[in-house]
Formats: sequence, structure tokens, C-alpha cells
Amino acid sequence: MDALTNSSACAKPRRRSFVLSIVGALILFFLLVRPRIYGHFRAAASPSAEAPLTARVEQKRFSQVFRLSGTTQATRSFIVSAPQLEGAQLNNLNITALVTAGASVKQDEILVQFDPQAQVKDFLDKQKTYTDLVSQVEQKKAEGEIAKAKDDTALAQAENALKKAQLEVQRNEVVSRIDAEKNQESLEEAQATLAQIKKTYDLKRTADTAAVRILEIQRDRAQEAMRYAQSNSEKMTVRAPMNGVAVLNSIWLGSRMGTVQKGDSVQPGVPFMQVVDPSQMEVRAMVSQSDLDRVHAGQTASVHFDAYPGMSLPAVLTEISPLGEQGKFSEKIRTFSALFSIQGNDPRLLPDLSAALDIVLQSSDNALVVPRNAIGRESSSDFVWVKSSTGYDKRAVKLGPISDTEAVILSGVSGGDIVRSAPTP
Repeated sequence: MDALTNSSACAKPRRRSFVLSIVGALILFFLLVRPRIYGHFRAAASPSAEAPLTARVEQKRFSQVFRLSGTTQATRSFIVSAPQLEGAQLNNLNITALVTAGASVKQDEILVQFDPQAQVKDFLDKQKTYTDLVSQVEQKKAEGEIAKAKDDTALAQAENALKKAQLEVQRNEVVSRIDAEKNQESLEEAQATLAQIKKTYDLKRTADTAAVRILEIQRDRAQEAMRYAQSNSEKMTVRAPMNGVAVLNSIWLGSRMGTVQKGDSVQPGVPFMQVVDPSQMEVRAMVSQSDLDRVHAGQTASVHFDAYPGMSLPAVLTEISPLGEQGKFSEKIRTFSALFSIQGNDPRLLPDLSAALDIVLQSSDNALVVPRNAIGRESSSDFVWVKSSTGYDKRAVKLGPISDTEAVILSGVSGGDIVRSAPTP
């Protein structure tokens, strides 16, 4: 019984060691074989991953093109703004009528109509104030004339009283002493009265003139205010200054950006519309300082429009800004504004369209052209990898003009050759 127990106890470690050996062998086999199997299946899944990209040497017209981006604008345009009202009125203006965006308009045609009720009411109030002041001026003048007539009468009476007193004094030698004293007192009183009337006469005339002048100033101010109110009411109707097309600008409308519509409110002075002449359009583009030597006045270009891929129009460079602006990506590199006049017209051509300008710097016919990335460079010499029956042969070439995407080969290859697009040295 003890012998059986001992033999069973010895058999268990041996079996455990055997199982561990088998598991270790399997793990080692998996680690060694797995990369090869994975690589085999990966290569089978993408057999073209290692295949080189190729291109054919073509004999065609080559053009070295310099491209600029810009925005269209009208050569002749008129900016329509919400009217600035006289009298520091800052209330928003409500639109009651508006021309359709993109509509053709004639000169003096109504573009927009603002609600004129507030301005008309203000004009009527100012007109009433002005009329009242005109009446007050006339009344004050009449009162002054009446007062002057009364003072003239009083002055004449005082002069007559003085003359009479003077005559009575001359009789003092023949009258009693008491009467003589009375005559003398009457003379002095008449003299004092006349002097007082003369002194107050001028003061009253000055006061009457000043009172009339004050009312006249108030009347003139009221008249100017009435004219301003009338002008404000007339500004509520905006007419086209020339023939053209109405274009609506995007502005802030409360908490959103958009174009105005009937019923919207616009702040005074905000430009919300343009009247443009579509027969004369131009493109404004920005030229980097590093590319400034590539462009010059009189250069021709082809204009392409992002909104209309099939539309292309010729253009001529008419103006280059003499002063540069700070670049977007570097403070040291300046950008210059260039104006291209579009030679032609199209009903779809409107302001604020994004456009691309292609300027042909040089061109050649029947040139051998390959992709630019097919050119390799080694030890100051250029080469390409040309496909042969055994693979790809490295061949030195002489290059001609190069564009952003293509290169001209003057010698070293023939038309129809297959070259590797991305050569390795």
C-alpha cells in the first residue's frame, strides 16, 4: 500500500513537467512562426503596396503658371447706407420696402423705403413751433411799435409842457413872488420829466429790439430744426444714383449675420447694399513680397471662379499697390494689392465672388513633360528612373522650365517612356 502511494506521488510531477514542456514548445513555435505568417498575409492582402507609382513621359504644351487668389469687385459702385439723421437721432430705421437682391435697377429708381412716420411727426412738430414763433415775432414787433408811439406822444407832451413852463417863467417879473416860485418849480419839473422820458425812451427801444431779436433767433432755430426734420423725412426714401445691379451686403442683424429683408431694422449709417455696374468688373488679389518680381502691369491672366467651375474670363493687371501690408503669417514678409481688370462680361458675374487668377509666366510647345516628383537629384545632377525589361534604370537628364507640378526634360528620355513618380536616389 505504501509502495503504490509513493509511485503515484512520483508520477504526478513527471506529468506536470511534460505538460509544461509541451506548452513552452508551442509558445516558442508561435513566436517564431507568427511574424512570417503575418507578413505573408499582409503582402498577399496588399500586393500593390510595394509597387512603385509610375508616369508616362508626354510630349505636349508646357506652361509655367503663377496662381493668385482674389475676390471680384465692381469698378464702378455706389454704397447704400442707412441714412444718417440730423439732430442726433440714433433710433433704428425700419424697412418697409426693399428691392430684390440681384435685380437690375435704373437711375432714380427706389431702392429702399424706411418707415417715415417718426420723421414726419417730428417735422410737423417743428413746423408748428416755427409757425408759433413767427407769430410771436410779429406780435412783439407790433407791441414795440405801439409802445414807441405812446412814448413819442409822451415825449411830445413833455416838450410842450417844458416850452409852456419856460414861457410862464418869463412872466415872473410881472407876477407875484409866490406865482413866480410856482412857475420856476413847474419849469424844473417839466425839465426833469422831459429828461426822464428821453432817457427811458432809448432804453425801451433797446429792450424792444432785444426782445424781438431773441424771438427771431428762436424762430430761426426752429426753422433750421424744421428743415432738418423735413430732410430726415425725405431721406427715408433711397433712390439709385446710377444704372446697375442691387447687391445686398451681410451685416449684423441683432445676434446674427445676414442680409436685410423687409421689416428688418437697420442702424443709421450702416452700409447694407451696393449698386454695382456689372459691365466693368475687376479682381483684387494679394501678392506676396517674395512673388512680386513675377508680376507687372499689363500682364494677362485667366480668371476662374469657384462658384462657376466652367466659367473663365481673361483679365489684365492694371494696378499694383506701391505700399505693402503686413502679411498674415509673418510680420517680415509684406503683401501687395493687385487689381486685375476683367475683359468680358457674364450675367453670373457679381461682386464678392472668390476667384483664381492664372498668369502664364512662360510656355513651350511639343515639350517632353514629366511629373515634378519624378525628378531626383544627386551630386548636383538630375536623374529619373526609367522602366526597362529588367526593372528601373537610373538615367541622367537635363531639365528645362519647372512648374509646381510638372518639369520639362530637354534630354535623357523619349516620349512614351515610363518613369517612376517618386524616385529614390
